[in-house]
This record gives sequence, C-alpha cells and structure tokens, in this order.
Amino acid sequence: MEQLSKEIARVHNYSRVMRITAEATSSRTLSSAAGIGIAVGVYGVSFGVLAVAAGLSPAQACVMSMLVFTGASQFAFIGVLAGGGGALAALGPAVVLAVRNAAYGLSLVPILPGRLRDRAIVAQLVIDESTAMARAQDEPRAARRAFLATGVSVWLCWNAGTLAGALLGGGLGDPRSLGLDAMFPAAFLALLAPQLRRPGAPVAAVAGAMITIVVLPFAPAGVPVVAALAAVVPGVLVARGMTAMSERASQVQVDSPEEVG
Repeated sequence: MEQLSKEIARVHNYSRVMRITAEATSSRTLSSAAGIGIAVGVYGVSFGVLAVAAGLSPAQACVMSMLVFTGASQFAFIGVLAGGGGALAALGPAVVLAVRNAAYGLSLVPILPGRLRDRAIVAQLVIDESTAMARAQDEPRAARRAFLATGVSVWLCWNAGTLAGALLGGGLGDPRSLGLDAMFPAAFLALLAPQLRRPGAPVAAVAGAMITIVVLPFAPAGVPVVAALAAVVPGVLVARGMTAMSERASQVQVDSPEEVG
C-alpha cells in the first residue's frame, strides 16, 4: 500500500511538472508572438507611408494588407508602381515572392486543421514568421499554438501599422530612415537559428545564400528568393545521408552483442 502511494505521488508530481512546463512554454510563445507582431507592425507603418506615396489610397493600402498579407510581395508591388510601372507589371514580382508561401503551407500540413474549410481560413496566416515559429517547436500541439499566435499577432499589428502609415503619410516619416526596418529581418533570422540544428539545414542555408549572392546582381526583384529554394535539394540529400548513417550505426550496435555471443 505504501509503495502504491509513493507511485501515485510520483505520477502526480510528474504531471504537475509537465503542466508547469507546458504553461511556461505557452507563455514564452505568446510573448515571442507579441514581440514579433510589434516589430512587423513598425514595418507596416513604412508600407502604409510608401503605398500612399506610390499612388494608392489609404483604403487600398489597408485592403491590400488585409487580403494579401505578405510584406515582401506588397513592397515589391508598390515598388514597381512607384517606379512608374502599371498594376500588371507590379503583379509579376509580387506573385513570384508569394510562391514561397505555398512551400511553407506544405511544410505545415501536419499541424493545420483537417477540414478544408478550416485550412482555407488559417492559410491566410501562412507567412515567414508564423512558419518559423511553428517549425521551431518540438511538439505538434506547441507548433500549432505558435503558428496561430504568431500569425494572428502579425496580422493585427501589420494591418494596424499599415493604417497608421497610410493615414499619417509623410508627416510620420519613413521608419526605414531610422533603421527600424532592421527589426523585421533580425526577428526572422532569430527564429530561423534553431532550425540549423536539423540534419542538412546548415548545408541548405549556405547553398541558399550562395545562390542568392550569385543571382542577385542581374535577376529581377523576387527571383533570388525563389532561386534559393534550389538549396533544399542538397540539404535533403545530406539529411538523408546522415539519417542512413545513423541507422547503420544503430544496427551495428544492435548486432554486435549477438555476434559476440
């Protein structure tokens, strides 16, 4: 009876520790999601200012942020408009940059809702930041929570920033002149850092950087980003090789005692 009581107490303590750990992880996730949202929101102010300067009305800028919701594509679009190009010409680089979100969606399939209707809704939140936050988690439930928290936080802050920039316009100034735009790529790199521990990831990162550097001087805006996806191939090959080597090593360790006996 005493042994049973000790076992029950041990299980209770373990459950308590796991619950506290889960709550702490959830709190850190929400805090990180909020911080990322604020950083992206500052960048959204820049987009609002530049969109109005390129000829869009405040309403058009806000609708674009709500429906398109991918900063790189939006900046590419208004960049072409500001340079004198038409809407059709602006769509080219914007669509090219948005292609990467399709790849993100495929990587997030295991944590997305099962029903098509629900997936169609949360698909709006598939962006760089939400994908990186989800992929940085070890458990599916934590990954789903990080994805949704980050996606919603960024969507709200991005749209609030766009509205502020579009309404205040030139009187607010461009946050990029203050260097605040560095918060966006810095936060994204910080999210990607844990991914380098995965097999093949360092190879893919280096190969992607080299491809981008080679293509950047002569390729149109957006093309280097898509071209860098080719780096996934050597990354996957290296990851498979490392997995195969690990499996062979494990098999050798299992077979060794049998051979000795």
